[in-house]
Amino acid sequence: MVALFDHEEVGSDSAQGAGSPAMFDALKRITLSVGNSTSEVNVNRAIQCSFLVSADMAHCVHPNYPEKHEDNHQPTMHKGLVIKHNANQRYATNAVTAFIFRHIATKHKLPVQDFVVRNDMACGSTIGPILASGVGIRTVDVGAPQLSMHSIREMCGVDDVSYSYQHFRAFFQEFTQIDVKLTVDC
Repeated sequence: MVALFDHEEVGSDSAQGAGSPAMFDALKRITLSVGNSTSEVNVNRAIQCSFLVSADMAHCVHPNYPEKHEDNHQPTMHKGLVIKHNANQRYATNAVTAFIFRHIATKHKLPVQDFVVRNDMACGSTIGPILASGVGIRTVDVGAPQLSMHSIREMCGVDDVSYSYQHFRAFFQEFTQIDVKLTVDC
């Protein structure tokens, strides 16, 4: 399923935003329509077997302000999607979801980068944490690296558009086979 939401830049709390029940309701209707029963158990099972790729953009290191990034987390254009991490849950990525997304990149020889916000810097967010907490679905927050986010002249690397397409396509084709082999020690 691909879900696109409105009002992301103003908080997502609208009838058609990520904070609405739209995604959960769609998952519920789809699950109940294909199952042999109308049981909520099937809905819960479907959510537990699902995985959300929250795809947005990512701040790449700006050549005029490299000190704004951690030394080992400086995404650059033309080097693949960025997996975004934040200890305060401004991004919904965790170790397992990052592993799955990275595994697919490695398998297909696609470049991938990591971004961790500096502890002393403010951090924006995405719809990932809204959907992860509202629906209870495993989530990874990713983005194509770009310069000048939210400015009049945003720019990203053309190679990253291709890498994004290849990565998302491989994910949709292979996630189920990878997920059944995955064992997470809790």
